[in-house]
Amino acid sequence: MRIGSGILIIWLLIGVLAAGQRGYFKSADNSSCSRLANTAITIVAGPLNYVGVDPNVGCKVPQPS
Repeated sequence: MRIGSGILIIWLLIGVLAAGQRGYFKSADNSSCSRLANTAITIVAGPLNYVGVDPNVGCKVPQPS
């Protein structure tokens, strides 16, 4: 259990590093649905970011009528 938790923490830290290198944390003012989703999926992808995976999510928030 400890080894799995350690691997998960390292995995997510590598994902945070990749998101930081892509500039997702620079501007908090521009917090659109797509930007937040891209940041989250980049963190979850972890080390896969460094082997060519470039996760992008497009989302639309419904507008009130």
